[in-house]
Amino acid sequence: MRVPQGFEVSGVTAGIKESGRSDLGLIYSPRPLAWALVSTNNVVKAPCVARNRARYSGNSPVRALVVNSGNANCATGEKGTWDNEDLAGAAAAALALDRVQDVLTASTGVIGQRLPVDRLAAAMPEATRQLSDESSALAEAIMTTDTVSKEVAATLSGGARIVGVAKGSGMIHPDMATLLAFVMTDAKIPQEELRELWPRVIDRSFNQLTVDGDTSTNDMAIVFASRRVDADREEFELALTDVCVRLAKKVARDGEGATKLMTVSVTGARDEQEARTAAKTVAGSALVKSAVHGADPNWGRILAALGRSQAVFDLARVSISMQGVLLYQGDPQGFDPNYVSRLLGANEVEIAVDLAAGEATGEAWGCDLSAEYVRINADYTT
Repeated sequence: MRVPQGFEVSGVTAGIKESGRSDLGLIYSPRPLAWALVSTNNVVKAPCVARNRARYSGNSPVRALVVNSGNANCATGEKGTWDNEDLAGAAAAALALDRVQDVLTASTGVIGQRLPVDRLAAAMPEATRQLSDESSALAEAIMTTDTVSKEVAATLSGGARIVGVAKGSGMIHPDMATLLAFVMTDAKIPQEELRELWPRVIDRSFNQLTVDGDTSTNDMAIVFASRRVDADREEFELALTDVCVRLAKKVARDGEGATKLMTVSVTGARDEQEARTAAKTVAGSALVKSAVHGADPNWGRILAALGRSQAVFDLARVSISMQGVLLYQGDPQGFDPNYVSRLLGANEVEIAVDLAAGEATGEAWGCDLSAEYVRINADYTT
């Protein structure tokens, strides 16, 4: 997938992963980039998150991002902080940048292990030689337990383009899962406007995503703008949201051990926040996820999850449907459970809820919970 004007990207193998798959990625621009960041609210944060947040408060543009997979460089003490600085320094040197501060960093992988900076530094010249306008190598370099790479693109009416890559499969429940998302655009948009709209986009996309209820120590979503092509602001935000929603769905579909993509749509809420919270609570329920895996139309689990979401609704008016079949509307409906179970055997499951308390809507995305998820995470480091 071709990246927007003003960007070059790459992905190479530095030897962090035992599998031998690529594990070092670069995003580079010959000119300063506007950027906006949203990162994890986990109290435990990796040095890359802390460093990027410190850079963010300075409001300066950047030129590059270096990312490694296979090692989170988290909870490794002061040495981990310096390892992260050395990673930025190695990238700056390879890219012939005057300032290390022009480089952002990102890491993902196992927590509690020292980052092998020497391997990453040794591979950095090759990463710069491989810089191109194709995003696929970058998307592959950031994968950990992902089974597929994740890329999405959109083109605005005026010709501006948006391309996003993301990784994530387990430890996914963003509160801004091991989620990383990097979005590039050549739209002309001032940095202050980009930073104003980015949290709003994240709230409607990645923050409505859940796989297992665990929020990572390394989560971050960054949008970069090279500011080359004129773009309508409203159209840009809609397109940016669409790109992030599609990336979020790809992450949900690729959840560890997942066999089904689950979409939860909530209508009739008092406000958008309650609608989003109710949808994400249902999508994140282990009981609902298990029922979806087993093709069991157990609407009681959905109703219970709605109740603990703290969204306001009247039990006598709320309705619940699965795969378009009404299961509950103030009281149990007369549906054929075997028929609905057959519908739930599809690889995409839709749950629709009407709270009948207002006009607001919200949507969340998740996946089923399988025995394979337990196997993957039981053996993750051993």
